[in-house]
Amino acid sequence: MRILHIGLGPLGRKLIQDLYGRGLGELAGAVDVAADLAGKPVSRVVEGVRCALPVLDSLERFRDWKSVDCAIVTTSSALETCAPTLRALLERGIPVVSTCEELVWPWLRQAALAEQLDRLARRRGARLLGTGVNPGFVMDALPLFATAVCRKVDGLHVWRIQDASTRRVPFQRKIGVGLSESEFVERVVAGGLRHVGLGESLHLLAHHLGWTIDHWDEELSIVRAKSPLKSGLGKVARGRGAGIRQVAHGYEGEVLRIVLEFQASIGQRDPHDRVLVRGEPELDLRVEGGIHGDVATSAIALNAAAVLPNAAPGLHTMASLPLVHCAPAREPRAKRAARGAVARR
Repeated sequence: MRILHIGLGPLGRKLIQDLYGRGLGELAGAVDVAADLAGKPVSRVVEGVRCALPVLDSLERFRDWKSVDCAIVTTSSALETCAPTLRALLERGIPVVSTCEELVWPWLRQAALAEQLDRLARRRGARLLGTGVNPGFVMDALPLFATAVCRKVDGLHVWRIQDASTRRVPFQRKIGVGLSESEFVERVVAGGLRHVGLGESLHLLAHHLGWTIDHWDEELSIVRAKSPLKSGLGKVARGRGAGIRQVAHGYEGEVLRIVLEFQASIGQRDPHDRVLVRGEPELDLRVEGGIHGDVATSAIALNAAAVLPNAAPGLHTMASLPLVHCAPAREPRAKRAARGAVARR
């Protein structure tokens, strides 16, 4: 694969390292608006990667569009913020994978924009997908796929309980590490502190299981440090915020169909991911230790990029794609071409 990558934050850099480290392909280009990155070779920005391409400060500066197999966008959780970049890529018919959380099920908060992007993708023969470890897998795609062996499903209960100590700093900041309770409440009210995607996961599940969600709610609360802790943001005093607890409930009429429990905090005990399917048969799946968010988000974005070009044009979800799986390493194009030439002789 030749990837055009937009967004060189911690996740974007991890993803580029994995692109090369897994032998999946190489960069066709790299874009980031940060002034201190502009013009630097990728090898100076992303540790351990040999790539002399300069980082571009604007997508408009990229020229070699025919070399791109897929674009990956890791810039924002908000679809409105990502939309101009997505439109520019779709206009050129490029398949696009994004880790934008709202794009996993955009019809919840941005229905009109989702329809616009879908029409544009279909018109230009492009494909668009929002994915990640969560949303995108643990609390939506995984439980949905688990129901493949069920005769009926009455309800779902999904837990994602994470130790955030090993997660990247932006994630720790997003869950309120180090905040006082009043600061936590202020950030929640301002809309700047929450796990983005719980509602998207809930509605993706409901849609594909045929449930009409008449009403749903989402509760947020602070997880306090019970003792002094260390974090990527510095020391966390006892009683200060160690993380966040967030629970969503989805009702069909008076019937509670879906419960999604998310908790991420520094030093979290007994981290795990769990899917409980109430139905026939009942299923109880548990991943001890939980799936590492940064490792898995990079992996699923690259694995989806290998599959997405084979899908029909349009806006996709993880439930409408060919099955995403671990993509095998690929031979470099030059080596593959040389081998083909030898075979033809």
